[in-house]
Amino acid sequence: MTPGRRTPRPRLRRALARLLDVLSVVVVVLAALAPGLIATDSALALVRIPLEAVLAVALLVLLPWRTARHVVALVVAVLLVLAALLSALDRVFTTTVGRPFDPVSGWPELSDGYGVVSDSTGPVGAAALLVLAGVVIVATVALIAAALLRVTRLLGRYRRAVLIAAPAVTAGWLVVALFGVQLVPGEPVAAADTVTTGIDKTREAVATARDQAALAHAAGSDPYATLPGSDLLTGLRGKDVIVAFVESYGQTAVQGSTFSPGVDAVLRRGNTELAAKGYSERSAFLTSSTFGGISWLAHSTLQTGLWIDSQQKYDQVTASDRFTLSAAFRKAGWRTVSDVPSDTKPWPVGSSFYHYEQQLNATNVGYRGPRFSYARVPDQYTWAYFQQHELAKRHAPVMAEIDLVSSHTPWTPLPKLVPWSSIGDGSVYDPQPAQGLPPSVVWQDPKHVQQLYGESVQYSLNSLFSFLTTFDDPNLVLVVLGDHQPASVVSGAGANHDVPISVIAKDPTVMSRISSWKWDPGMLPSRTAPVWRMDAFRDRFFSAFG
Repeated sequence: MTPGRRTPRPRLRRALARLLDVLSVVVVVLAALAPGLIATDSALALVRIPLEAVLAVALLVLLPWRTARHVVALVVAVLLVLAALLSALDRVFTTTVGRPFDPVSGWPELSDGYGVVSDSTGPVGAAALLVLAGVVIVATVALIAAALLRVTRLLGRYRRAVLIAAPAVTAGWLVVALFGVQLVPGEPVAAADTVTTGIDKTREAVATARDQAALAHAAGSDPYATLPGSDLLTGLRGKDVIVAFVESYGQTAVQGSTFSPGVDAVLRRGNTELAAKGYSERSAFLTSSTFGGISWLAHSTLQTGLWIDSQQKYDQVTASDRFTLSAAFRKAGWRTVSDVPSDTKPWPVGSSFYHYEQQLNATNVGYRGPRFSYARVPDQYTWAYFQQHELAKRHAPVMAEIDLVSSHTPWTPLPKLVPWSSIGDGSVYDPQPAQGLPPSVVWQDPKHVQQLYGESVQYSLNSLFSFLTTFDDPNLVLVVLGDHQPASVVSGAGANHDVPISVIAKDPTVMSRISSWKWDPGMLPSRTAPVWRMDAFRDRFFSAFG
């Protein structure tokens, strides 16, 4: 080195140090603004002053103990990341199930969401994503904590100035907040996203507790529960009754979408085919208690006549003795059966609450065919097994709830109808999954997702119509309905919760008993068809047929 010549390394180190200082400030500000940025999905949310960042840094600068600063920085980082995660969960839940994440009762729904991801990507892929998410969260907490400490060291040289500036900035923030100052429309300059998220979630927890008390009161008041079996469902004596939920069969499938013409064509063709076999149908809409998923909330709402729109309410009502449709049929002398092809484990609620004598699932219906992503059993096989092992047998009339899952997200790959005589143990379907695209390909294009959703509903409805026209049963009555609208990627932003419902029967007396409902003839409800809340159905059904 030439004597007297300055090395560039100290200058480079100082530049890097300044860059790290700037990046640390940016990280702290972004972390505090993240909940609002996630909620609004707008970069304009960055043009705000985050109160949390100001107060956190001031507190850290004023703390005299090094260890205390490290602990407080870590706690603040955890709170900031938690607020961002809750905001992200709110957005995901709103997009998929039409409501924000409930911090009290929403955790089981996260587990169910993981199950759907696992069905779509495989157990290894889902586990890898979960581990990656955990690593990212831990790394983000560490990054924010480190950034807070660096900003603290930077400002620590000016401790007295910080002591004066912090109250002044806070007072200025309050003035800006009171006057609602906005540099850009819709984005107040004063931001406290972490605090706001915490307050909102606390209010939701209080509301959940209030809902719990209201549901307990409503569940305890039920005049139908005390009626003798001889007075229940007298208008359906001798009938086999099936309540069939078509997964994700929402109003968007039949009205106002790019794929509804295809579904409508299937329904109109079904009207013709059923009429040729002597069937009549009446259709309308029900407003579901859920959206985009969590189907069991809709099932329990229909069965109990109570509005069950959260996991907490579901757990509460299924732990009670509320009188369900299936319990009423069993009390009145029907054999009761549930058929849930997505289940692989025992379902205690099915016997203890719904009072099903027989529970069918993916493990006990003899299916040896392939899975179709989430759908373990194709709808056509579900109908074939139920026909052979329940309807074809001579015993007491049967009442069943059947869940048709071929139209469950991710809607690919899809099964195709095969001749009924060739169904056997389901191995006839073996070549079919490879003929469709995997979810990882389809879900790159929302229009492709929408197209395959429509095709999945067409398949489910074609399976139903083929079943009814192949196996003649003059004493069969069906209530066929959707459980909820599909997710927003299909339904669109701001979609309602309405789902089609149809009653199908050959016996004209069945239709005469519901003539006062003023439902539309046929399987396709019109835009002016009646719309009921789903929890209203049980009592009106009891009244019509009791």
